[in-house]
Amino acid sequence: MAYVDSRGIELTASTRASVEQYEKALDLLAGYFLDPVATIEAALAQDPDFVSGHCLRVGIGVIAAEASAAPLIQESLREGERLAAKANDRERRHFAAAKAWLDGDFHRAGELYGRIVIDYPRDLLAVLVAHLCDFYVGRSRMLRDRIAHVLPYWGEGVPGYGYVLGMLAFGLEETNLFERALDAAQSALALNRNDPWAVHAGAHVFEMTGRIPEGIEWLTTREADWAPNNAFAYHNYWHLALYHLEAGDVPKALSLFDRNIYPRPSKVALELVDAAALLFRLFLRGVDVGERSTSVADAWSDPVQHGYYTFNDAHAVMALVVDGRLAEAREIVSALERSAAEDGSNPDMIRQVGLPFARSVVDFAEGRHRAVVETLLPLRLVANRFGGSNAQRDLVEQMLIESAVRAGETRLARALLGELRLIRRESPWARPVERRLARHAHG
Repeated sequence: MAYVDSRGIELTASTRASVEQYEKALDLLAGYFLDPVATIEAALAQDPDFVSGHCLRVGIGVIAAEASAAPLIQESLREGERLAAKANDRERRHFAAAKAWLDGDFHRAGELYGRIVIDYPRDLLAVLVAHLCDFYVGRSRMLRDRIAHVLPYWGEGVPGYGYVLGMLAFGLEETNLFERALDAAQSALALNRNDPWAVHAGAHVFEMTGRIPEGIEWLTTREADWAPNNAFAYHNYWHLALYHLEAGDVPKALSLFDRNIYPRPSKVALELVDAAALLFRLFLRGVDVGERSTSVADAWSDPVQHGYYTFNDAHAVMALVVDGRLAEAREIVSALERSAAEDGSNPDMIRQVGLPFARSVVDFAEGRHRAVVETLLPLRLVANRFGGSNAQRDLVEQMLIESAVRAGETRLARALLGELRLIRRESPWARPVERRLARHAHG
């Protein structure tokens, strides 16, 4: 039977109760609350022919962006084939988009979800998945413009409008429209103060403009809204740790790592990415992280984590390097070299960014700083092509500048710091680098 959700989107389901569970699971997914998979699977257990339930389930698998989610996608795609005669046009297109993702064509998947968004602009599931697909392949402009496609169809009377504004805020921030991004984030939070993605968008604004005290206040005063029972809390705590690291408060950054970012061993890629990224930033600054790196490196050393998404693979290399396991890091680099010869979105991203970046991480650890400079100087201009945010990819510039200093390329290091200051009116991280350069000049 055809039912209509609270946004006017037609869902194929056997009962109204299935639709209610769908709405609940979709809200959990959009807000990163626990646990949308369990919620939609409970609905599917009661209604095996719930077509839109399987659309939501494959969407969750795509958003996960890790190999462990592939069986979930495969299972619901098989159910989609079984139910094809019952499915409507929108639902069939959801399955086609997820199939493209599973086949390794991430860019095509994003475009297919994006076309659903154009034809069904209030399909919140399609908007969410298209937005994350754009993020995973580094389409910064589309993080903004994809939301612009649907914005005229939404308003305060439409459930989920706050989530749409939160996505808009992030897209505006990633295209350097910082004040408009902050306005959108604040508007989103006025509608839904628990939206971690809107909080996250605001955190990015303060990070990328060097407004460290404001960023700390933004996150800490809202912590009770975004942190409890939220799967995205690890990442927002990562941003909080970055602020403290930028401000030179290494003990606070380490405390956040221990209590909030990686409090226990995990196999979740998002959590491992954050843990590796913070540890590597500390490594660049010469900070001894003790045994913290071992648990993270152990998780990344699991082969099931490799070869699915090169942005994750790059963080695996970073974690292993910080833990001193250079032989294992080189093994992942070798695996990336083999994968680069294949076809698909991930091999393309490996060739263009993932492989040269991973090699540079190993080169840095082994003291080949001129090689790092030669690789990363051009790579920084296309680093967006392997996904992530501007704040996450900031590691490219940080490693490049540090290598330039260590290689004696002081003029280049100063030039790169000048680039950094053009957007960030204040960058506490740059100050000790500038002091080192001054010592070089007078040495």
